[in-house]
Amino acid sequence: MSYLEYNVKTVPSGLRKVLYVNWPLVLLLTAVASAGFIMLYSVGGGNLDRWAEPQMKRFGAGLLLMFIVGFVPIWFWRNMSALAYLVSLVLLLVVEFFGHVGMGAQRWINLGFIMLQPSELMKISIVMLLAAYYDWLDVNKVSRPLWVLLPLVMIGAPVFLVLTQPDLGTAIQVTLGGAIVMFAAGVSWIYFGVVAALGVGAVAIVFASRGTTWQLLRDYQFRRIDTFLDPSTDPLGAGYHITQAKIALGSGGWAGKGFMQGTQSRLNFLPEKHTDFIFTTLAEEFGFLGAISLLTLYVLIIGFCLVSAMNNKDRFASLVTIGIAGTFFLFFSVNMAMVMGLAPVVGVPLPLVSYGGSAMMVLMVAFGLVQSAHIHKPR
Repeated sequence: MSYLEYNVKTVPSGLRKVLYVNWPLVLLLTAVASAGFIMLYSVGGGNLDRWAEPQMKRFGAGLLLMFIVGFVPIWFWRNMSALAYLVSLVLLLVVEFFGHVGMGAQRWINLGFIMLQPSELMKISIVMLLAAYYDWLDVNKVSRPLWVLLPLVMIGAPVFLVLTQPDLGTAIQVTLGGAIVMFAAGVSWIYFGVVAALGVGAVAIVFASRGTTWQLLRDYQFRRIDTFLDPSTDPLGAGYHITQAKIALGSGGWAGKGFMQGTQSRLNFLPEKHTDFIFTTLAEEFGFLGAISLLTLYVLIIGFCLVSAMNNKDRFASLVTIGIAGTFFLFFSVNMAMVMGLAPVVGVPLPLVSYGGSAMMVLMVAFGLVQSAHIHKPR
């Protein structure tokens, strides 16, 4: 035992938890959120009250929530994993029958003070459940067919409900988030190869269904795919969003046009500039340097999570940390790929930067779990 470890152990247990907090991770999250505040102030035309101030309040509440979750022992969250999954599943069913409809989709529950999106909760709940499952399961059984089938059912049930909303982007994120935990737990790569082959076949069937009586996707979802493949086919319609986003990205150049000087956002050419397409505003105003700086912060967050997971001897804590890091990666990578024209537009917000309530709170709870795993790891 080192001198430092000895002195930490002499501190009262309550204060010791504060010392064990992953403070670099807290600072990185705050830095990313601060970038979001700056951009929301910009797209709000210099109006703090419109989007920036509400987002600051949400982040403050989320930061408090992260510490509360983090100070609770990780074994408690392991025991709560099944309940969290069931509650999220029930809320998805509630959305199916009583959900709030907006922008052609039924994804939210109106709680008055916040529009709750249960599919955001499921992104974290599925990670918790699978981490608890593989913590319970004997390592020698991880790749046996019967024990692989059960996680697939756990993933498939919520994915089906999310697809009916419809929300293809979130369904993909839930699927991949679960797959990341399965891969980290040691499930054989052969299963992933089979699933990938089936996925290719499913895509072929989806395209074959277009225009038939058994069409598997909505018309607007097919239009998104067409737009992704060739935005110029409908530059003023379905291709408008991605065309304007590319103009904003390209016009930023190396160092950008300057804070609050982005013409695409200031003149309202850029759609959803405070939510899904906020990254293009940042790239236009701060250029390549601003964009790569934000990406670096995201990569550092994932790096600190993975280092914490690798140094943790608790299997559940390690798997849940890896799962959350992977889910966080999906958040920003899908959004950035979407606004750059590398993926279809699927309505995924940029984590901690885009304006929104449910995504912000759920993400901070997720990082609370990462903190809980880090604070209470065996030392």
